[in-house]
Amino acid sequence: MLPRCVCALLRARGLSMVTSRHATSGNIVARSVYCKGPHQQVPQESLLDQTLPVQVIKRPVQTMEKRRATFNDRSQFKYARRLVIKLGSAVITREDENGLALGRLASIVEQVAECQIEGRECIMVTSGAVAFGKQKLTQELLMSLSMRETLSPKDHTREDAGLLLEPRAAAAVGQSGLMSLYDAMFAQYGVKLAQVLVTKPDFYNEETRRNLFSTLSELISLNIVPIINTNDAVSPPPQADDDLAGQVISIKDNDSLAAMLAAEVQADLLILMSDVDGIYTKPPSQEGARLLRTYTPDMNDTVQFGKKSRVGTGGMDGKVEAATWALEHGVSVVICNGMQEKAIKTILAGRKIGTFFTDSNHAVGTTSVDVLAENARQGSRVLQTLAPEERAHCIHTLADLLVSKQNKILEANAKDLAEATKNGLAAPLMSRLSLSSSKLKNLAVGLKQIAESSHTNVNRVLRRTRLANGLELSQITVPIGVLLVIFESRPDCLPQVAALALSSANGLLLKGGKEAVHSNKALMEIVNEALESVGATKAISL
Repeated sequence: MLPRCVCALLRARGLSMVTSRHATSGNIVARSVYCKGPHQQVPQESLLDQTLPVQVIKRPVQTMEKRRATFNDRSQFKYARRLVIKLGSAVITREDENGLALGRLASIVEQVAECQIEGRECIMVTSGAVAFGKQKLTQELLMSLSMRETLSPKDHTREDAGLLLEPRAAAAVGQSGLMSLYDAMFAQYGVKLAQVLVTKPDFYNEETRRNLFSTLSELISLNIVPIINTNDAVSPPPQADDDLAGQVISIKDNDSLAAMLAAEVQADLLILMSDVDGIYTKPPSQEGARLLRTYTPDMNDTVQFGKKSRVGTGGMDGKVEAATWALEHGVSVVICNGMQEKAIKTILAGRKIGTFFTDSNHAVGTTSVDVLAENARQGSRVLQTLAPEERAHCIHTLADLLVSKQNKILEANAKDLAEATKNGLAAPLMSRLSLSSSKLKNLAVGLKQIAESSHTNVNRVLRRTRLANGLELSQITVPIGVLLVIFESRPDCLPQVAALALSSANGLLLKGGKEAVHSNKALMEIVNEALESVGATKAISL
């Protein structure tokens, strides 16, 4: 909270201040000062000169020498303080390409303004200048046609007007109108904005790069929303080039520009808004396309990309490339449909819209449930391709590891028992939590019995019914697919359930009690080691 003397002075003058507290230092950050009337902003300098000093926190520019931790779950988005929001051309323009989608754009501006007033720091990367300029120039081009050209059936100027226009000229015409619209919309919420136009050399020249991010840092500290776009009036057509030692992404479109900015300014979350709901396994128009709610870098080979949007310069493959690069540099990313109502606020609320990019290999035990479920399904398919002898061998390997690595397992179990004793766990629960050498040996014997039964578990014919000559109906055992097993603080359940899943060729998701966290982790390591012997490492997850 603010000091009492500051609050009293604010109330005496009929003012209110939007503040936030820095997570590490605890210092109060002045955001905006408002009169009691709607959206009337008062300069902070005139007030702060007469009150106690209020420190404005500036987050330093990222050097990218060390990877920052990203969010591991959507529920953590509510803690995102610095946001970079990229608007694609298809989001800003109307579907008939005859103007801007004012209603959609106004909704996005309202959400960004609300985030800014709440104390978040927002940066917008906007497309649409070229598309907006082409729409204005098309009208001028058609008006310049003679009556003969207008009525001639052989003249295709009307149909091909958009292709005849120079993109750089269209950008010069569209940029001023686009910024004028943004300024008018944000003014309704008392939010100030600044225009920043950049080109590719600005990132490759150390001096201009440093000046650029120094300017952005200053604008953010002044509670101003920077609106950034490539200076398409002077920029050459987009073309691919090599990244500079992995530090600078190839600036081919506004998606890669947004990723670069998000990494440099240490953004907590990057939202790429397009005209599709997220990343699909194949183009959404094709049959069998499935939306991926969670995307990891190792899924690149499983996705087929389609064509780019009608008015944009980048396709979905470019968005995935930019999002993956940003993730590698410590920025969480969501690709969503900008046409969905309240998309930004819904994302920050932790709802599942769009595709969330996460790195499942970055930290142990932090993989999202969506990724674990998808891994289990893929692992189940691997198990189903194995011969019964191979699955039995995997279970035998697991049984042998229980005995050969019992010292490590018992050491982990001792940690759980010590913490349980400290927390006053009841005696019956302590008994279930406890492991011993004899209990592990008995588990190994039971697992080998399961291994023997695995030879006939899958594809076993239970019944045959003859329906007619040459027509026979058979009832055959098949795997379910993926199993979910929740067990209490009984670590001995983990290897038994894992062996049963292997025996029946099912993927498995396990959820154990928190009292047995160390024991379960040790047991899961030997389960993974056994799965490696048959190439199904992702079939079982904890």
